[in-house]
Amino acid sequence: MEEIADGAGVTKPVLYQHFDSKLDLYLAVLDTTIDELLTATDIALRSTSDNKLRVQQTMRAYFAFVDSTDGIYRLLFESDIIGNDDVRIRVDRAHAEVARRIAAVIAEDTDLGESETLLLGSALQGLAQVAATRWIRGHAGPMDRDEAADLVAALAWRGIRGFPLSHPREDSPDAS
Repeated sequence: MEEIADGAGVTKPVLYQHFDSKLDLYLAVLDTTIDELLTATDIALRSTSDNKLRVQQTMRAYFAFVDSTDGIYRLLFESDIIGNDDVRIRVDRAHAEVARRIAAVIAEDTDLGESETLLLGSALQGLAQVAATRWIRGHAGPMDRDEAADLVAALAWRGIRGFPLSHPREDSPDAS
């Protein structure tokens, strides 16, 4: 708490005026982290109507999220206190919300039902998360962030593009 107070430029008593415990502070930072990921995901999903680019932008958003200099992604993806009900509920809700937002895009373009689109959204969310965290730890070898994200996006795109569009656009590469 002392390091956090120093980093915020306040004293520990001032910090405790806002947070009753370390857990309360942790939950506040976790909530902010979740908001950052959801915002990045939304921006990626809304950045274009080209689905291939949406996949790429979403993967890049995940890789950028884990590549933040403060390592804040660990609160969401690698929590040491995931056994705490308040933490677990937030983390589960964050993963489900990202999956739901991806599923909504899939549902707009396909004839798949809610269960199917949610499962696909979860699969793409999980792929992004696991690949990005393995990349940041160096398990993929030396690779530029965008290069790594684009490689994972290519894999994801090759899978998701197999679901036919229910209303292909004339100018879309999926229209054929």
